[in-house]
Amino acid sequence: MTQDNRTAIVTGASRGIGAEIARQLAADGFAVAVNYSSSPEAAEAVAAGLRSAGGRAAAIRADLADPDAPRALFDAAEEALGPVGVLVNNAGVMKLAPVAASDDALLDVHLALNLAAPLRLMREAAGRMAEGGRIVNLSSSVVGLNQPGYGVYAATKAGIEALTRVLAKELGPKGITVNAIAPGPVGTELFLEGKSEELVGRIAAMCPFGRLGTPDDIAQVVGFLAGPQSGWISGQVIRANGGLI
Repeated sequence: MTQDNRTAIVTGASRGIGAEIARQLAADGFAVAVNYSSSPEAAEAVAAGLRSAGGRAAAIRADLADPDAPRALFDAAEEALGPVGVLVNNAGVMKLAPVAASDDALLDVHLALNLAAPLRLMREAAGRMAEGGRIVNLSSSVVGLNQPGYGVYAATKAGIEALTRVLAKELGPKGITVNAIAPGPVGTELFLEGKSEELVGRIAAMCPFGRLGTPDDIAQVVGFLAGPQSGWISGQVIRANGGLI
């Protein structure tokens, strides 16, 4: 990757894991497009923090459920910051229900945001990225846990893992790597909301390390996969979950 394509797009970067990924990539020298859908103040606060630390960043709105959003997001990122060399597909939704109780609305929103949107973004990246480009997708360790209530969510993340492997083979000849990270439970505000201390404790105890993951645990892996050290790694799914599975 050259200085000409050291711009990274991070989707869903206004808070939680996405915001920490944006900070990690900025610290690694990337200009960062902080994508958001409905939280302009939070996204601008993240971007402003990156700029105040000496980085280059822009908060860019794109509703990824819109089929035209990926092209508009890339256009805006390139206009503001320069050619995109890294795409991190972090944005997504998780609404739990047993498969038998999963109505079409729940199915449609998961397919739109967790599968169709990343696919369109990867398709856009495939046509724009130069040699040395990096695509990093966020899956989930629930794909291997097979927990009741997570069926629809896990199915969309399993699809992301399949796309990761296929696209890695398709883009390998162009010198672009495609990998995925499958976090375990991470102690973000979104994860903790609505859970009792007892439940959080039980979930943390499932991990051999006896704790939840942190956004930084995930962001550091993204930083590695986006950097020059990972040039011979592609088509892989890294289960960043402290040995949970």
